[in-house]
Parts: sequence; C-alpha cells; structure tokens
Amino acid sequence: MDWQGISQSINTQLVKQDLSSIHILSAHAQQGGDSHAVYQLHTSSRNYFLKLAPLSQHSILEAEQRNLNAILQSNTLTCPIPYATGTFQDQAWLLMEFIQLTQSGDEIQRGRDLGFMHQQIHHKPQPFGWFEDNFIGQTLQRNSWSSDWVHFYGQHRLLPQLELSQLKGAPNTLYQSGCKLIEVLSFWFQDYQPEASLLHGDLWAGNSAFNAQGEPVFFDPACYYGDRETDLAMTELFNGFSPEFYKGYNEIFPIHHGYPQRKPLYQLYHLLNHFNLFGGHYLQQVETCIKQLLKQYG
Repeated sequence: MDWQGISQSINTQLVKQDLSSIHILSAHAQQGGDSHAVYQLHTSSRNYFLKLAPLSQHSILEAEQRNLNAILQSNTLTCPIPYATGTFQDQAWLLMEFIQLTQSGDEIQRGRDLGFMHQQIHHKPQPFGWFEDNFIGQTLQRNSWSSDWVHFYGQHRLLPQLELSQLKGAPNTLYQSGCKLIEVLSFWFQDYQPEASLLHGDLWAGNSAFNAQGEPVFFDPACYYGDRETDLAMTELFNGFSPEFYKGYNEIFPIHHGYPQRKPLYQLYHLLNHFNLFGGHYLQQVETCIKQLLKQYG
C-alpha cells in the first residue's frame, strides 16, 4: 500500500476544507465490509478510521459522508465524524473519526437515541425522500421526493429491487407477485399515516455498536425521510437488537399498534436487496415473504 501517496491525497482534501493535514505513522487493517478495506491510521496527532474501496465506488463513499453529516447535524445519534473523501490511483477513500468499538453497552439508550432521531420530521410539501439518490449497500437507492408514502415505498423501494431481481436471475413469478403486492400496498395503511422521519436507512445490528464508555454508536447509514417503522423492521432482521433496545425506543417514541402487520412489508425491501447482492437462500425468503403478505391481504 502506497501510504505516502494516500496521505498526500488525504491532505490535499483536508487543506481544501481548512482542516489540519496528517502524517501517517502506521496503519493496521480492521474488520471491514464485503466490498471495502478498512484501516486504523496512527498519525502524529490522533488515530483515524480509513475506508478504502474500488475507484468505481467513490460515489458511495461520498454519499456516506453526506449521510453521516446529516445525522450529526440532527444532534441525536452518535456516529463517526467524516472528515474527507477522495481518490488515489485506482482506489476511493473516506477518512473518519476513529472510535474504539465494543459490542456491549447501554441498550436502552441505543433505543432512546433512535427514537430521538425519528422525531426529526420533514414537513415540506413532498416530505418523503432525500436530497439525492444514495446507496443501500452497493445498490442504488432512489430518493425522488414524494408527498405519498405508499407511492414512494412502492415505486422507489420495492419496484427497483424487483426489476433488479430479474437481472439477477429471479423467476418471473417473483416479479409478478411483487408487482401485485405494490398494487395493494394501501391495504396496510388504512388506519396509519406515517410521518417523514429522518432514517438511518440500513439499520441492522452490524451497523451499530458502542464506544469504550458503553455509549451507542451508529454508522454506515443510507439516510432518507420515511416511515420510522422501516428502520425498526430492519433491526429485527439478521440477529436483531435486544428487548432493552425496544424498551428504550418506546420510552421516547411509542411504536404504533399496527407495526407487526407492516414489519414484513418493510423487511421485504432488505431481503430483496440481499438477494440482488448475494443471491443464495435470500430468494426463498423473498418468495415466502411476498406470499405471506399477499395471504394477509386476502
């Protein structure tokens, strides 16, 4: 790794933002994601967290930087400060605050913090969406503004994933049943009109931890304004959060009584995305989820 070259690239961007340049003394690989490498950088001033990805994914890191800043500006969740992003040779990078993470801490406060963020409501004439398209994993997430949540969720969440699934080898019957589900989405919203909460957007257990003091930390967001239940539904996928987490959340922002019926509807988006990214057994989970939802509709 050409750390001198990367350091020069980082400092070029830091100087543009009137931030202090850094001098890398050493770098240690950390456990990272599926498509990027991450390092703890030791510098003459402090430690940093550096994420490296293929050059083609620079736009993903740029969106991540803006999403982290949006959460920080809400003064609700703790997340790493993103200092700068840029490119060097065939790689893209994102420099962030280094936070020593642990898997145990104040679960109740973690739920409270999410509740506080979900109370950040977008009230404009078209409240649902985001200021730009971003990414859920490596998948483009379309965020065109909409005044209608049911339309937004059907057309900008489920439909693009269903269309992508056809390119990934899913049977046409999945697309047909998914489109039928979109046609009847309003069934799940007869007595529920969600507000446009500020969302993390990709809130599975792997995207939250605790700092050395046991305080909750959140990272790797895919922000937009939408129904807060979408975040809650994902927390219950992939070895979800503890009962104390939901206790803390309910103290701040009680969960609507109809959430259990809508939960699989919101989990479907992430199951589809996981099929499109990873294939395998996710196809059966998607098919089962759609079948159960259509049976619920009757």
